[in-house]
Amino acid sequence: MMSKRMSGLVTAIVGWVATIIICALPMWRVTTCSSSTTMAPQSYSDGLWVTCSYDGTGQCRSYSSLLEITPDLQVARVMVVTSLITAFASLLISVVGRDFGSCMGGVDKNRYTAVSGALFFTAGVLILVPIAWTTSNIINNFYTPMSAEAVSRELGAAIYIGWIAVLLLLSGGIILSRLGTQSQQDSYAKNYRGVKTCGPTGYPMKDYV
Repeated sequence: MMSKRMSGLVTAIVGWVATIIICALPMWRVTTCSSSTTMAPQSYSDGLWVTCSYDGTGQCRSYSSLLEITPDLQVARVMVVTSLITAFASLLISVVGRDFGSCMGGVDKNRYTAVSGALFFTAGVLILVPIAWTTSNIINNFYTPMSAEAVSRELGAAIYIGWIAVLLLLSGGIILSRLGTQSQQDSYAKNYRGVKTCGPTGYPMKDYV
């Protein structure tokens, strides 16, 4: 039981670390522009907080206005940050909650495991929405031919790491939730055992049936 709980917790923590990476990595969408006036194609990448140019300078700058950010990345900002907070709260509940539950009489420590798993699962869903939305937009607008230049869009490294984070968070959340639920059911079964009915002589009644 303890080994399964640790494996679920480690899986979810790795997913949380991957979520931190995609939040900071400025490579959600990579765009390449090929123009007839320039010899080499120009490329740049967009992240949640900055956009980077790879035309020889390799500089990154913050967005000057929300109008520069596409709607999918605007939603991704909110949902990724919310997922990070949710996963961190789940981690605190899983680690600190069991120690706190052991100090409180009548509090089932397995409930903290179930709640922690549910929060990790929620964090995975919060990441899944923007990752899937951005992936769909990039695939649907992969190549846009224009008169002066052709623009191609590709999935950035953050998208691939994001799918891994979703898988890890959902898997860890499911493992912890199932362990917490099963442990609670087992404890209830142990607490409510059948009581033998005894006759006046003190022997079980089943002996006289």
